[in-house]
Amino acid sequence: MAKRLLLPVTVLFGVMVGLGLLVTRVAEQAWPFTVEDDINRSFEAHRTAPLNVISEIASLIGSTPVIIAVTGVAAAILRWKLGRWREPLYLCAAVSAQALIFLFTTMVINRDRPAVHRMDDSPPTSSFPSGHTSAAVALYVGLAFVLFTLLHQTWSRSLVWLLVLFPIAVATARLYRGMHHPSDVIASFFNGCTCVAIMAREILNRAVDWAVPARFRAQRLKAS
Repeated sequence: MAKRLLLPVTVLFGVMVGLGLLVTRVAEQAWPFTVEDDINRSFEAHRTAPLNVISEIASLIGSTPVIIAVTGVAAAILRWKLGRWREPLYLCAAVSAQALIFLFTTMVINRDRPAVHRMDDSPPTSSFPSGHTSAAVALYVGLAFVLFTLLHQTWSRSLVWLLVLFPIAVATARLYRGMHHPSDVIASFFNGCTCVAIMAREILNRAVDWAVPARFRAQRLKAS
């Protein structure tokens, strides 16, 4: 299991670094990256007091404390209701994987924040990618997917996809508040969705055998 998870996550990290180099080194002076600041300035020009409050709340949804809390509560409820570990482990693994990829990517890629007034304190990490956005994508898209597989009514299966509105709101808020370029949040959607896909394939897939390898079972028997 660990090997099957490690390889695709490592590949995803490489792809994210490649995307970061593309927007900061290779194609920095090419369209559409040359018009990204215009988008950020447009958001800045249309700021209002009510939108400031709404964007602050939306941004908070993708903050680390909220993501950790919601992930923990959702995982606990899934474990309690289903009586098994696949679904809660899948959700926790998707959120954790995107966080690691985000963290290591920011260590390699150094991108300045947009050239507008930033409404939040700038963390020391690079602007690429958006940690708030990728965390919200992994959590809420991941939760929507697992609920879709568990529910049976057509209306309820459709309704759970409204959870996707949360990461969209987070991404928009991060742009509005001047914290990220558009390509930062787009890359974060890719990071979060790919982590969800990887964990769904390896953890939710019932064809994947979770049995302890024979050599480890033998070692346990000897130790006991």
